[in-house]
Formats: sequence, structure tokens, C-alpha cells
Amino acid sequence: MGDLVRRFGLQGIGNWLNKKVVDPFVEILSRGAEPKQLALSAALGITLGVFPIVGVPFFFCVLAIAMLGNSINAPTVMLANFIITPIELSLVIVFLRFGEFLTGGAHFPLTSDALRKVLTGKASMEIFLSIVHALLGWLVMSPFILGILYIIFVPCYTILLRKFNSTVSSPKRDDATSYVEVMFKERDA
Repeated sequence: MGDLVRRFGLQGIGNWLNKKVVDPFVEILSRGAEPKQLALSAALGITLGVFPIVGVPFFFCVLAIAMLGNSINAPTVMLANFIITPIELSLVIVFLRFGEFLTGGAHFPLTSDALRKVLTGKASMEIFLSIVHALLGWLVMSPFILGILYIIFVPCYTILLRKFNSTVSSPKRDDATSYVEVMFKERDA
């Protein structure tokens, strides 16, 4: 097997996968976080990561991290988004067909003739409708994707955190004085 990997140059893929996916994942687990927080973060990263317009999921993840702050684990959201990116393109068709089903709209043909029309600019209204159908399909499916992934990930992260940490962290206790409390005490003094 090792000879096969070396012969076809796949050794670099394994090294890249370890460096870009496995090592960051182990680092996240070893830092110790709540299983529910990690599960929500991973589910959110994947759900936003399959948004049917290429390039947009990254910005949605950044926006979600900014809005949700400490209630999610930012590295987990971004890693999940990174991991799911190759699958994003294949799910565009699923969301497109589901959106067409919901609206009762005509199927956008995925043929070479349709591609030729797209490239020559003769299918602009058809493309617009197909994008709307794909967005609608994602919008309807995303809560279900998020919920199902969360339910699946909570026990997975609980087990993984036990394996990578000696103790699963308990709910956050804020023994330290928060920044807001300090500012109020400073203002009152």
C-alpha cells in the first residue's frame, strides 16, 4: 500500500490532509470546550458551508461568528466550512431540484446545450430562476440540516472530548470579573 501511495504521488495528499484538517481538529479537541458548543459550531459551519453560491459560505461563517460570539467555537465553524466545501458544489443540484419541487417550477436543464446558452448569455432569466430555486431549497432545508447534524454531533463530540481530554469541561463558570462589570465599577467609583 505504501508503495502504491508513493508511486501515484498520493503521499502529499495525506500530508496535506493531516496538516489542514486532522491537526486543527485535534487542537480544537485538546483545548477543551463544551460538546454542545462544538456540535453547534460544526453543524453551523456545515450548514452555512453548503450554501449554493460558491464563495458566500465563508462570509456567512464570519458573520455568524461575529453575531454569536462566544456561544460558538470559531475555529470549529471555519474548519467545518473548509471540510464541506468540496461537497458544496454537488449539493447545488439537490437544492436546485428541491427548490423547483417547492415552487412547481420547470426543471433547469443540466445539459451541454444549456451550458452553451449560459456561456453565450442567452439564458439569463433561466439562470436567475435556477439560483432562486437553489436558494429556496437551501433555505427550507437548512434548519433540518442544522438540527440533524447537531443531534448527531453532540454524542460524537462528547466521546471525542473524553478521549482527547482527561475531563469533559463543565458549564462555563465566569469566576473572573467581566469587562462590562469592570467598566461599571470604574464608572461608579
